[in-house]
Amino acid sequence: MPESPFDQHRYQVRHDWGIDGVRRLAAADVVVVVDVLRFSTTVTDAVARGESVALDGAAHAESINGAAVAQAAADSGAVVLLGSLRNAAAVARAVLDIQHERAARTSIAVIAAGELAGRERGAPLRFAVEDQLGAGAIVDALGDLGVDHTSPEAAAACEAFRGLRGALRHLLTAGGSGQELLARDARDEVLNAAAVDAASVVPVLRDGVFAAY
Repeated sequence: MPESPFDQHRYQVRHDWGIDGVRRLAAADVVVVVDVLRFSTTVTDAVARGESVALDGAAHAESINGAAVAQAAADSGAVVLLGSLRNAAAVARAVLDIQHERAARTSIAVIAAGELAGRERGAPLRFAVEDQLGAGAIVDALGDLGVDHTSPEAAAACEAFRGLRGALRHLLTAGGSGQELLARDARDEVLNAAAVDAASVVPVLRDGVFAAY
C-alpha cells in the first residue's frame, strides 16, 4: 500500500484509536491494545492469577470493542499485547524483549480502544479518557527504556499521562466510563484500574487465547 500522511510510518512508536486506527497506521511489529475499563485490566488480572482467557470468551458486551480491536491487530500479523495503567512498565519491558529477540528495530502501535456509543459492533466510537491515559502510560514507559522515537500522536498521549498522573483516580472515576461503572456499584473496579504498574504480567494473544508473555 502507498504511504499515507496518517499512517505514522516514520515513527517507531505510533498511536491511534480503535479498529480504524489499527488499519490506518502502517503495519506494526507489535500492537498494544489499551482498553482500561475493562478489557485490558480484567484480562491482565485474570492472567496474573494463572488463567488463560480465550478472545472469543472475552468478547462479551462489556468488552466487545477491546476484543474486536485485538482481533483486528491479530489479523494484521502483529504480536498483540494487552496494556493498561496497571501493567504499563511491564508492557514496555515485553516490547523491549521482543525487539531483542527479533534483533531488529521493532515498530509499536499503541491502540486506545475507546468505547462504542452503543453496545453493538459498528456503533460510533466514543473517546475514553482512561484509554488515552493508559496509552500515554505505555508510551512513557517505552521512553524510559529508550524506545522514544514517537509520533506526535503518541507524544501527546504520553504528555497527557505525565501531566495528569497525580489525578488518575479522580479522572477515571469522573470520566464517562467510570461514571457508568460507579452507577453499577463497581467503584473498586475503577480504582483497581487506576493503579499504575500494580501488575507485572503482560497478556499476549496466541492462537486466539491470551496468556502471560
